[in-house]
Amino acid sequence: MTAPQYLARCGWNALLPARPAKIDPPSQRHHDTIVVGAGYVGLAAARRLAELRPDHSILLLDADEIGEGSSGRNAGFAVSVPFNAGLSDAPLSPAERLQLDLYERGLNELEALVRRHRIACDWNPSPKLHAAATADGERRLKATLRSYAKWQIGYEECDRSRIRQITGSDHYRYGFRTGRNVFIQPAALVRGLADSLPPNVHLCENTPVFDVQAQDKPVVATSAGRFSADRLILSNNAFVKRLGYLRDRLVTIYTYAALTPELSPSQRRLAGQHGTSDLEWGILPANRLGTTVRLVAGKRLLFRSAYSYEKELPAARVEQLLLASYRRRFPEMPRHEFEFVWGGTTALTSNGEASFGAVAPGIYCFAGCNGSGIVKGSVYGRMLAELSLGLASRELAGALARPEPGPLPPEPFRTIGARAAIAYQAWKAGAER
Repeated sequence: MTAPQYLARCGWNALLPARPAKIDPPSQRHHDTIVVGAGYVGLAAARRLAELRPDHSILLLDADEIGEGSSGRNAGFAVSVPFNAGLSDAPLSPAERLQLDLYERGLNELEALVRRHRIACDWNPSPKLHAAATADGERRLKATLRSYAKWQIGYEECDRSRIRQITGSDHYRYGFRTGRNVFIQPAALVRGLADSLPPNVHLCENTPVFDVQAQDKPVVATSAGRFSADRLILSNNAFVKRLGYLRDRLVTIYTYAALTPELSPSQRRLAGQHGTSDLEWGILPANRLGTTVRLVAGKRLLFRSAYSYEKELPAARVEQLLLASYRRRFPEMPRHEFEFVWGGTTALTSNGEASFGAVAPGIYCFAGCNGSGIVKGSVYGRMLAELSLGLASRELAGALARPEPGPLPPEPFRTIGARAAIAYQAWKAGAER
């Protein structure tokens, strides 16, 4: 399997009007560039290539329909200061400042695209909460604030009563609010980005790539036949290893989300809404295996939690885990139910670093996003396009200078270690789950 085959439809996508998939393959078999994976990385790479080379032919392939892939299945936080940015609490080095500037620019570029193409994705710049339910979680958040102070990033500390005032939940003991965040409808954003690509990009959905051959020119074997290109960009994250690359550097992790039905007026008041019909808030957990929570446009609650290694959990088990998170945070809700429950994948690495650059002659890759993929993926997709064309810049030099993902242990120790780590971190998260 070279692409995920999810057990359930993406809830975000199910909320949107039907959209006809673009499935017609091009008549030509050779292209200047082929991009595999039409998530945030692949869409940004294809767009940048088309802007820089309007006379080039660019083929963008995706194994699913747009909105159903991993890029449409996240919690919808577009952040320009990722929680796992790899920054230290020492004064910012030039490389770290460059990284923060890159993410800020990436968020601004996304906003410009949303406005230019009138993408209806509920774009809402609004502070996010980082909140802790345990003493260990509070300690982690306070350590993060020491870093934020040195990075000159503003924040508002929140005690239990302040968090309850914002969210309606008495579950959290401490947190902080900070900006540099936009709430979005992720499936709507990725659909809008795909449907506004320049005319020299040929998008082919429901067209999985089965094999890649690094010959004189890269060749891909797909469900629509074989295509060759002068250069190939792999932007399918964890599934790049199924095509023969980075096999000992990436692990595929499934995580899960659910949306409630539209809340009644009384339920909305319990979720912190008092007179503002479109109120939105979002909580990122203090522990990585904790639960992310959002009140979406004042109408529904979203919960995102639980991890599994390489394989999707049964739907009944996922719903059970997410309902437990819901009840812990809102025990006074008269009903606890979900309308949509789904899984999604991400790619993790041993040291939190992504792989960026050439993996073979004429073949370029960005993989191992380690979360926070909306802005990060858009930034690195754009730079990957520039790298593939032989361009040079200070940004590219900085990206290429970052460490590569560390090697993973061989099987069966990799699987044993990954499952043990998930179980331990879930236990350690405790009430953060």
